Amino acid sequence: MADDLFADRYKLENRLGVGGMSTVQLAFDTRLERYVAVKLLAEHLAEDASFVQRFKREALAAARLVHPNVVQVFDFGLDDETNRNFIVMEHVDGQSCAEILKEHGALDPRDAVDILEQATRGLDYAHRNGVVHRDVKPGNLLRSHEGVVKLADFGIAKAAEDSEITKAGSVLGTAAYLSPEQARGEQAGPPADLYALGVVSYQLLTGRLPYEAASLTDLARMQESGPPLSPSDVDPDIPRALGEAVMRALHPLPEGRYEGALEMGDALQKGLRGVAPEPTDATMALDPTSATRMLGEPMPTGTSSRPAQRTRRPLEPIDEPPRRRPSAPPPREAAPRQRARPPKKRRNPLRGLVALVMLLAVVVVGVIAYQALQDGSNQAVQLKENIRGNVQDAVDEVKSLIDDNTR
Repeated sequence: MADDLFADRYKLENRLGVGGMSTVQLAFDTRLERYVAVKLLAEHLAEDASFVQRFKREALAAARLVHPNVVQVFDFGLDDETNRNFIVMEHVDGQSCAEILKEHGALDPRDAVDILEQATRGLDYAHRNGVVHRDVKPGNLLRSHEGVVKLADFGIAKAAEDSEITKAGSVLGTAAYLSPEQARGEQAGPPADLYALGVVSYQLLTGRLPYEAASLTDLARMQESGPPLSPSDVDPDIPRALGEAVMRALHPLPEGRYEGALEMGDALQKGLRGVAPEPTDATMALDPTSATRMLGEPMPTGTSSRPAQRTRRPLEPIDEPPRRRPSAPPPREAAPRQRARPPKKRRNPLRGLVALVMLLAVVVVGVIAYQALQDGSNQAVQLKENIRGNVQDAVDEVKSLIDDNTR
């Protein structure tokens, strides 16, 4: 039954998906006896020789990517009988995010962040190995039944980007996921993948695209007109910090987005916990009010059509207290009362004088008594009378002095 095998190896079975550039079919690898996914590129692409060469080169680069969050490439080439280029990838038994959105609509923020954080790991690995996806969209994010998320279709977009056939009339990828620099026809780098993943983030959280553009021209015009509504304004149940993390990825300037995919994944995880990303020079230059809002109070949720038109309450300066109307100084009685100390009593100077006089009187009596003992007993009676008179006179004078001063 070799005649029924595609590329003399793969037995094609049911169709898994179809797009503008390719069709994906489930196939059985008869050599390794395992199921794989075979992507059959459109027949008209084989007519562009330059595309075929780029496709082989990019498919070879993608085949070297071996990571848990990247769909591995097993084989690629051109089937001579059908004249179709093909690429063989590992089969992920599950659903794409496009199918999940179609079936369930917007996801719970925790489920959405889980998918997105795994996707950032796959993008980071690819970017560190010099591979840019260029076509990140829900259809290329596959989640297995075990919850493992893998990025598919690495390398195909780069090959088709320079194809003369795609330049003639088709737009590479889905227009809604193209970064502003891609919409302008500029070279796409890792920041373009982060922008596209930001669009996917917006869609998984809100169930809608940030810009509903009908064509690439409309998309470019809408991107230049200003940022879309924050996801938290579309759905108040989405944490505002998580909405800010998504909006950072949708910055129109590449330097305004995240430095790397892992930084974006970390910001989404923090946003789920209520921690908004720090403002950068690019975000402040684009929208100084949003950077101020990140440092101040959160904006009230609303339903206005553009975030720039939302009214914000002016923030008070951070480093100085709010100004108040001058008022009269409070009276002294308003101060906390302290226990009043009793006034000091004035010392009466007469107390000292009386004590001095009495001390002198004692000294005089002592001296006279001593002399009386020396003079003999014959004069004792006379001295006794003299001393008594002298002491009495001294006491009378002291009393008179006290009466005069205390009258």
